[in-house]
Amino acid sequence: MKTQITLAVIATFFLFVSCKQNPAETPEHKAMVAQHTEMEESHNKMQAEHDAMKDDHQQMTDAHKNIENDSLHLITEQNHKQILAKHEELIAAHKTLLEKHAELETKHASGEITLEEMTKEHESMNVEHQNMEKEHNDIASEHTRITEEDQKMMKEDQEKATEETSDQK
Repeated sequence: MKTQITLAVIATFFLFVSCKQNPAETPEHKAMVAQHTEMEESHNKMQAEHDAMKDDHQQMTDAHKNIENDSLHLITEQNHKQILAKHEELIAAHKTLLEKHAELETKHASGEITLEEMTKEHESMNVEHQNMEKEHNDIASEHTRITEEDQKMMKEDQEKATEETSDQK
């Protein structure tokens, strides 16, 4: 009986100590914070690629100004513009996800939510982040395809113009 009481006191002590642990010091919380940093780096990469896409679009439209009434180039511009808008929406949604994730970190660190709640929400947000990264990669691939297609058309237009000039001589 004395041994059982001693074990009960020790178990109670360990339960008390484990309940008083700072939630921000748990391995799960630290892993979540590290993953948040990775998400931020991913977001910064997406934003940089978006800025480059906007620059490409401006170069494309500037190059098309010298072409008279070419519907193929106009269609390419419109497709590119749609991709940029879709990508901009994705970046805004990803920024919102990052904000929600930072809020989750704060709530868990303050003890406002349990480890289980934090883990469940974090896993859900991580899946959402991965889906957004996949969508970003798909958009980036489509951007590259359209840009290459436009460059090919521009080269063909230049070759055609060169041929016409040499035929006139």
